Amino acid sequence: MFCLKAAFALYAAATALAFTYLFSKDEKWSLWMLRLMGVGVAFHVASFGFRLALFWQIPENKYFLPINSFFGALSYLSLAVAAVFFVVEGRHRLGILGAFVLPWATIGAGAAVIFADPAIKGLSPALQSYWINIHPMVLMTAYAAFGNAFGVGVALLIQEHQIKSRKPTELCYRLPSIEELDNLNYRIIVFGFPVLTVGIIMGGIWAYNAWGRFWGWDAKETWAFITALIYAGFLHMRFVKGLRGRKAVYVSMIGFASVVFTFIGVNYLSELHGYLSGRG
Repeated sequence: MFCLKAAFALYAAATALAFTYLFSKDEKWSLWMLRLMGVGVAFHVASFGFRLALFWQIPENKYFLPINSFFGALSYLSLAVAAVFFVVEGRHRLGILGAFVLPWATIGAGAAVIFADPAIKGLSPALQSYWINIHPMVLMTAYAAFGNAFGVGVALLIQEHQIKSRKPTELCYRLPSIEELDNLNYRIIVFGFPVLTVGIIMGGIWAYNAWGRFWGWDAKETWAFITALIYAGFLHMRFVKGLRGRKAVYVSMIGFASVVFTFIGVNYLSELHGYLSGRG
């Protein structure tokens, strides 16, 4: 737990530096933001390793990953958000976007530390499957990508407002262009959508093995399908209708709202997937 608390503190500090850099021309803030994020990710990975060692002390948990609880899911999701941001930052060098993306990693780690129960329990028979090492992590990787896309979308809306303003601030000249932000938002979603689709299909295969049916319209399944439809609609409108800019961002933000509800809200409605909140 200490390592995750340290990761949370470092993510929070990195986020604060990201906002400092947002309104400053000094590149040192961006550099220190990345350094703190790097150390935070290292602590986070260590936290996952320590938890795995404890998880495997329970015989029925051997060789499975500790993401069967709300605590484990939140912890992994925040780590995935940070990791995806590092990939995006490494390819595009847009440190100023940290202020729009890193808060999600901080919120996820903070929610795990403050609100979630860290207790380690034995897996139920239905969860004792190799799919638990793949299916949830694939889906949460897609969610992390969409979280990054949401941050890019917020930056695009701010930039558009700045350009249309009669008195744009310095921020207008420091944010990437609308076209660059629009393309980055699109590329992230192009990555996330097939990952989401594969994760849903994996869940169906697991459901067939565990319960004898591929799809049952459980609340979690239904909202995962709705989320996929929204992002499929985004890609369709982009390819066929040429939808770009603010309207495209609004569609992607609706998709991310569905992601948040699918990850958190539906757990209190789902009988089969409510194990994240203790029902399943």
